[in-house]
Amino acid sequence: MSVWTALRPAAVAAAALLAILLLDRVVLAVARRPAAARHRHVMLPCRVPGLLTLGALLLLAAEPAAGLPEAVRGPLRHGLVLLALAAGAWLLARVVALLIDTSLARYATERRDPARIRRVRTQTGMLRRLASAGIAVLALAAALMTFPAVRSVGASLLASAGILGLVAGVAAQNTLANLFAGVQLAFGDMVRLGDEVVVAGDWGTVEEITLTCVVIATWDERRIVMPVSYFVGRPFENWSRRDPAITGTALLHLDHRTPVPELRAEFERLLKESEWWDGRGAALQVVDTTPTTIVVRALMTARSAADAFELRCWVRERLIGHLREQYPEALPRVAVDPARG
Repeated sequence: MSVWTALRPAAVAAAALLAILLLDRVVLAVARRPAAARHRHVMLPCRVPGLLTLGALLLLAAEPAAGLPEAVRGPLRHGLVLLALAAGAWLLARVVALLIDTSLARYATERRDPARIRRVRTQTGMLRRLASAGIAVLALAAALMTFPAVRSVGASLLASAGILGLVAGVAAQNTLANLFAGVQLAFGDMVRLGDEVVVAGDWGTVEEITLTCVVIATWDERRIVMPVSYFVGRPFENWSRRDPAITGTALLHLDHRTPVPELRAEFERLLKESEWWDGRGAALQVVDTTPTTIVVRALMTARSAADAFELRCWVRERLIGHLREQYPEALPRVAVDPARG
């Protein structure tokens, strides 16, 4: 065996690697130019999968020139084909995700409606996950078809596809239900990313929507993970589906001697000083009575549920402080009779 015969595979691999490195340098140099700033967000994320795909294809094309033995060529070519399929699927998934994200960014710059932007953001996220899952399934199927054993049993698998599909459908009933529920949830505009919802008695913000679950971030920094099918089959409250503005309520239990007109004037004065009140509406009314107290309800509007919560707490605290200082007889009391004998 001559020296060139022994060194030829290493020389071919080194030449392919050098070509990939040179292309990588060219891509980085072009991406750093100011003229390519608008395309940088597309070039850089596709850099690694693109280089892997190109490297696998170059090695496949240069493999005959390496002069390898037949016992080595078969497994090597098979491995390179698998690498090319995996890298190509990765590159395709990355390109599809970038196209979807670019369309969302263009829509966000053209539209100023936050509700519509959250809706498109939710739908594009679902499309991105569906496209990635579909590309992964197709790449796995193509990789399996490169094995002769899989191709030889293809006819029998097709013949029993009906039975296998039935068994798989029964076994994966919950998974498929969540998958279709996720698509229905995203394109039915029932809940979107950033919506403020009440689920199972907990209030929070929709943080993430996947193919199988929805993550709710609560006000106390907990994360509630709910299956997607829950939002399709059960009722829930969505406080920001059309408009994030909401009305807050604060209840006060006071004595019957409470000067309601003076309390109402103080309530209106407080709202004018508040940064959370949006000015749309307000009301202070006596909504109920008991043998010992009256129930005063203060209604106030805010731009969002978070502002409404802050406004309710602030108004409740200030009204109680005002009554304690100016009208202490208005605070509820417990009547106690002196003991006899």
